[in-house]
Amino acid sequence: MERRRAKNILVITLLTFSLFMTGFLPTGTKTSEFKLRRIVIDAGHGGKDPGTVGRISKEKDVALSLALKLGQYIGELLPEVEVIYTRKTDSFIPLKERPNIANRNRADLFVSIHCNATTTSGVYGTETFVMGNKNFSANFEIVKRENAVILLEDDYEENYEGFDPKSPESYMMFNLMQKAYFANSLSLAEKIENDFVTRVNRRSRGVKQAPFYVLWTTSMPSVLVEVGFLSNPTEEKYLNSKDGQTYIASAMFRAIKAYKEEIESL
Repeated sequence: MERRRAKNILVITLLTFSLFMTGFLPTGTKTSEFKLRRIVIDAGHGGKDPGTVGRISKEKDVALSLALKLGQYIGELLPEVEVIYTRKTDSFIPLKERPNIANRNRADLFVSIHCNATTTSGVYGTETFVMGNKNFSANFEIVKRENAVILLEDDYEENYEGFDPKSPESYMMFNLMQKAYFANSLSLAEKIENDFVTRVNRRSRGVKQAPFYVLWTTSMPSVLVEVGFLSNPTEEKYLNSKDGQTYIASAMFRAIKAYKEEIESL
């Protein structure tokens, strides 16, 4: 345990130094002369990891359907943007591999798609997350649930260097990465939630911050979209309908298109 703690401290120290030396310490400003050429779309969960489960559907299936539909819209209407998927089938992708796919391909944007759940069936609406620890306690249950897929992986203790998704203390080192991309991530998140409300007539629960592993380790602007609650029977039915998925995917597409236009006009 002491060795792991010392290793984590070393990682944080080296990361801070690297950010300082490369000029990427957080400034809150958006990157100038930036082009959106490549986007990674991440369908949450998959394979042996169903995600949250509703009465008629599983999160992994809804997320995949929406990811493929969003990618289709981008391919047809923004042909200059390359779309890369973390998965295109019902397959299990280790949590660590999802941001690695984006990093290896030098993506300019990472969008992770999920469905929400709670013990209260009346709760409904969308949420879009960016990396951060604001209101950490209030969001810890959803963070713990989405990161808990790590526990399904072989040798997860070694692969994740002692990170425990159930322990609040494990999130202490999540503060450094992504701050350089916070402004751009926030801009996209706000556009997604705004389009959900104004164009699709969805209830938005707002843009929020949380230390999701996939947002922490990506080296580009990143968001995680919770498209609705499978624990709400009415919303689950909507999320599984053809019209519902068309509306949700088209809203995310319009937000990405508006974000692209915004950053490329700077």
